[in-house]
Amino acid sequence: SLSDQLSSPSCAVKDRAGSKKYTSIGGQAVIEGVMMRSPHFLTIAVRRPDNRIIIKEQPWKGWADKYPILKKPFLRGVVTLLESMINGVEALSYSANAAATAEAAASNSDPKQEEISSFAIFTSIAFAFVLGMALFVAAPHYVTVLLGRAGLFAQGIQNPMFHLVDGAIKVLFLVTYVLSIALMRDVKRVFQYHGAEHKSIYAFERGEELTVENARRHSTLHPRCGTSFLLFLLIISILVFSVLFPIINSYLGVEAWTAGVPIAKHAVMILIKIVLMLPVAGISYEFIRLSANHMSNPFFRFLIFPGLILQKLTTREPTDDQLEIALASLKRVLLLEKNPSSLSTTEIEIGSISEISNVNAVVTEFLG
Repeated sequence: SLSDQLSSPSCAVKDRAGSKKYTSIGGQAVIEGVMMRSPHFLTIAVRRPDNRIIIKEQPWKGWADKYPILKKPFLRGVVTLLESMINGVEALSYSANAAATAEAAASNSDPKQEEISSFAIFTSIAFAFVLGMALFVAAPHYVTVLLGRAGLFAQGIQNPMFHLVDGAIKVLFLVTYVLSIALMRDVKRVFQYHGAEHKSIYAFERGEELTVENARRHSTLHPRCGTSFLLFLLIISILVFSVLFPIINSYLGVEAWTAGVPIAKHAVMILIKIVLMLPVAGISYEFIRLSANHMSNPFFRFLIFPGLILQKLTTREPTDDQLEIALASLKRVLLLEKNPSSLSTTEIEIGSISEISNVNAVVTEFLG
């Protein structure tokens, strides 16, 4: 699923000095559940086949808390991206094992045999990463090369048109990919939980009681969603690559020392693109923060609009049961922030969110 922890999908508020700050509650949809992360805790709520809710919770501390320099602009985006990937893998692993264990119990088989091993999870993630780089970096680059050779534009990586076409193909591949996986039943349910996560965050931002009725009224589209971040990432990469690649080629002389071996030249360029995605992510993070902070400005609304449209592909209207899961995860993480001693060392099992105490927390308590 696309991670919203990446951009901490919460609204901008003002502190007492009048400076705009960002709340630090974010989350991610997982298999039959939702993960929520606050400044100091992480919770994962999952719906079991018997309709019970299990919640895993644990302390969490960001790298920037240990190394304050990582809170600086452009660095914080890279750090948040890496942290969200790690948290996301952990949450997906937990939800996958919870689902496998529940299915084993329902079929009277050994739950331990159904559990997904850490090695299997690591292998799956590694394969997904390689596949993602191949599909969204290497393949668009290669198609762009073919189009250049066909005479549609002047060839050469120093040509800005090359990167513009490359970026457009990436967007096309992304939309096609999302539309394709959305046809899968399990992915559609993850997209519903994605919508539930957004609605729950909206209810919290508005200062409403965290109930299904209140959350249901809100939109599934959020201006600081990880899906919007991906689109910013692709668009900004076009600009960055257009500026940097002529410079890189001049200093490294890639075209000179790979002369006569086109495949080597483009392999090096693809590798450089992958490396540059981290600084591009840092720039994209700052843009999405800035845009979300100025949603009343028509220019910034225009910038964020394509991301909201793309979210229509990655979110679906959730059921009340799915909203309950998102709210359970959110309520527990807020309760832990207010009362850290209530942290459970084992899984919590409940029948409904009414079993979780109401939390007296407001957005302004969580400024990032």
